[in-house]
Amino acid sequence: MNWTVESAAAELLRREDERVDGDPLSDTWPELDLDTAYAIQDETLRLRLARGETLIGVKLGLTSRAKQQRMNVDSPLVAWLTDAMVLPQGVPVPALIHPRVEPEIAFVMGRGLEGPGVTAATAICAVEKVFAGLEIIDSRYRDFRFTLPDVVADNASSGAFVTGTVGRSPDFDLALEGCVLSSGASIVCTATGAAVQGHPAEALALAANTLARRGKRIEAGWIVLTGGVTDAVPLETTVSVEFTNLGRLTVGS
Repeated sequence: MNWTVESAAAELLRREDERVDGDPLSDTWPELDLDTAYAIQDETLRLRLARGETLIGVKLGLTSRAKQQRMNVDSPLVAWLTDAMVLPQGVPVPALIHPRVEPEIAFVMGRGLEGPGVTAATAICAVEKVFAGLEIIDSRYRDFRFTLPDVVADNASSGAFVTGTVGRSPDFDLALEGCVLSSGASIVCTATGAAVQGHPAEALALAANTLARRGKRIEAGWIVLTGGVTDAVPLETTVSVEFTNLGRLTVGS
């Protein structure tokens, strides 16, 4: 297969739409690098917008050591959120390929944020509200097998996400914000916000600075999912998260 940015983007979007998986791009495109992968991600976004979706924010992936170890990669990444990925509370998760759920600390931006040189301190000052979040990730690669460029091209395994209905001002210690992730009646993971790059605001700054290298910025009003606080769990039953200050969220198939 002689891949191009355009053909790879079309193929990944086809897999998503048809709920089928396949081999990583890098199996037949070993020279795939991060710059090309981000170009594929941007082309996929262009196709999404052309069919009527609206860009509403960004998500970070692999920001915690737990997720990096789970996926055998060693650095975070940034991807896009559109309105088609929003899952209202109480609505069943739509049919996906092999969904997994992870708890997130979500920001709603009060003003824009543009790198380079953004720090955690300046990033958090641009945040209007903080929400509890659950992201349902869904790789288009069989068995979640991929390299870092593969998962970047696949929009960081985006699927769907749900956020709480009541936001808080970011005036409490998000590094100490605890969460308990449960699958059914069993607690499967616990962690604090410090698992996300030491502090979720560090992840926000990383997103702004990463986007700046691509000539892009975080806009006012956008949602930013700062990355899984814990490892993701398969969506085989009801999955819920309880945060210390941000409340409780539940999703189910």
